[in-house]
Amino acid sequence: MFELKWVYELILFLYGLSLIGYFIDFVQTNRKANRAAFWLLSMVWVLQSVFLLSQFFMNDNFPIMTVYDGLYFYTWILVTFSLLINRLFKMDFLVFFTNVVGFLIMIIHIFTRAQNVMEKEGVALVNELLVIHISLAIISYGFFTLSFIFSIMYLLQYRLLKKKKWNAKLFRLGDLTKLDHFSYVAVILGVPLLLIAIILGVVWGYVSTDVFYWYDFKTLGSFLVLIGYMIYLILRVVKGYQGRTISIFNAAAFLFLLINFFLFSSLSNFHF
Repeated sequence: MFELKWVYELILFLYGLSLIGYFIDFVQTNRKANRAAFWLLSMVWVLQSVFLLSQFFMNDNFPIMTVYDGLYFYTWILVTFSLLINRLFKMDFLVFFTNVVGFLIMIIHIFTRAQNVMEKEGVALVNELLVIHISLAIISYGFFTLSFIFSIMYLLQYRLLKKKKWNAKLFRLGDLTKLDHFSYVAVILGVPLLLIAIILGVVWGYVSTDVFYWYDFKTLGSFLVLIGYMIYLILRVVKGYQGRTISIFNAAAFLFLLINFFLFSSLSNFHF
C-alpha cells in the first residue's frame, strides 16, 4: 500500500488546500476561492477514484472489507457528496463542514493503516505527517503574528489621528481601512491552517505509541487559541465589529497565543 505513499501525501496536500479555499469562501463569500477549492477537491476525487479502481481491477478486491479500508471509501463518498452539493445546491456551510469531517476521516485512515502495516514506508509517512502538523501550526502562528502587527499599527494610527498629531509617522503607518482589512485577511488564512494542524496532531496522538492527554496544557491551549480566533471571525463577520474594538480583541487573542506557545509548551507532557 505504502509504495504509493506520495499519492496519499498529494491527496492530503490538495485536500488541505481545498479546505482552506472553502473556509475562505465560507467566511467571505469569495466565489474565486470556492471555484479553486472545487477544482482542488475534484482532483482529490480523481486520485481517490483511481486508487479504488486499481484495488478492484489489479488486486480483485474492493476496499471495504475492513474498518480501515471502509474509512477510505467513506471519505470518497463524502468528497463525492461535497462536490455534488457544491455544484447543485450552493450550500457553503454544509460543504465546508462536510470537508472538515472528510479530511479528518482521511487522516485517521492513513495513520491507522501506517500503524498496523509496520513497514518502513508507513513509519516514514506518519513521521512526515507529524512534521506537517508542527509546520502548519507554526505557519498559522506566523499569520496570526502579522495580524497582530497590523492591529497594533491600526491602534497606533487611530491614536495619532485622535490626538490630531499630523506628522511623518501618521503617513508611514498606512491607511486605517487597509490595516484593518489586512489584519482580518491574515486571520482568515491562519485559522484553517491551525485547524488542519490540530486535526493532524490529535489523530497522530491517538495512533502513535506516545501517551496522548486531552487535558495537556498545550493541547487545551491550542484549542483555546483556535476558539479565540474563531470568535474573532464571528465578531467580525456576523456581528460586524471593525476598527478599534476588533483590533483590541485581536491583540488579546495574540497575547494568549504567546502564553500557549511559551508557557504551556514548557508545562506540556509531550510537546516541546
